[in-house]
Amino acid sequence: MPDARNALTPEALTMMEAIATSGSFAAAARHLGKVPSALTYNVRQLEDALDVLLFDRRSRQATLTAAGQELLDEGRRLLEEMDAVANRVKRVATGWETQLSIAVDDVISRSTMLDLCADFYCATVPTSRRGRSPVTTIGPPSSPPTRLRVRTEVLAGTLEALVTGQADLAIGIATDRDLPSGLAIKELGPMEFVFAIAPQHALATTAEPIADGELIRHRAVAVADSAHRMTPITVNLLPGQDVLTVSDMQAKIDALLRNIGCGFVPEPMVREHVAAGRLLVKAVQRRRLSGRLGYAWRVAGGSRGTARKAPLGLALRWWLDRLETTETRRALVERYVGGGAG
Repeated sequence: MPDARNALTPEALTMMEAIATSGSFAAAARHLGKVPSALTYNVRQLEDALDVLLFDRRSRQATLTAAGQELLDEGRRLLEEMDAVANRVKRVATGWETQLSIAVDDVISRSTMLDLCADFYCATVPTSRRGRSPVTTIGPPSSPPTRLRVRTEVLAGTLEALVTGQADLAIGIATDRDLPSGLAIKELGPMEFVFAIAPQHALATTAEPIADGELIRHRAVAVADSAHRMTPITVNLLPGQDVLTVSDMQAKIDALLRNIGCGFVPEPMVREHVAAGRLLVKAVQRRRLSGRLGYAWRVAGGSRGTARKAPLGLALRWWLDRLETTETRRALVERYVGGGAG
């Protein structure tokens, strides 16, 4: 029987990911450039090594067993950690990360984020060569060698992406939450929320401030928290209230414009809609939201109890330097295009 440790290779974990994603052995084999029989043989070898069944053979589809699902979940985590190790090694050698992942909350201005990405790619760095000696400049400046990966998250999902290692920088997290150790946080600024409805909504003629007893009679539109491991956050929903749940804040605003429901939204994101009369802002008895947003990154020290601190990569340092400016912080929470997320 193959040894379990030797069987759990990156190739085997990638194979599990491909089968689960594609939904069949045949599709996964095409994706991996293998014949189906070879893929089936590799799966049986892995099952023999672990002494478990990873797939339900009674199903025509590639249906994972509970053990298979656990291996898939942990395998994905291990692959992410392997990528992170390679990233750190590259950073130690050159100063630049291979990839920088940024989790951005859904309420942050997308146009500002894209402008920052453009500025990052326009930054110039000296061309260097590898060797046993320190990095040496050998040519004209070039763009940063770091690939950017920007992912949109909602509520607790933004912090979760940072805590679980899926992101190196999180922008738009609530500063009033208790953060795990090993993270640094700085403020972006306040984000005011308003209660908005379409002009034709039944609440448009209701006397203000509107009480909860009246609000509960009307459908709310909510954005789903993107967290998977952390406890999802629910904001300003009344027990028993009918709710339409959407994936992002722009979809929520679109639903409000179509008079599908009512709800609290960031004031900067609907400012143009309100000014044009497409949405109404109504006063309510419950406390109006006004949160303070921040950005955070990992600052954990060395392993095995050492006091050594991992140096910041040059790409992360560039973003932190830009986030130090008042203009950048204000634009991230204030600058929206067309009444949407920009």
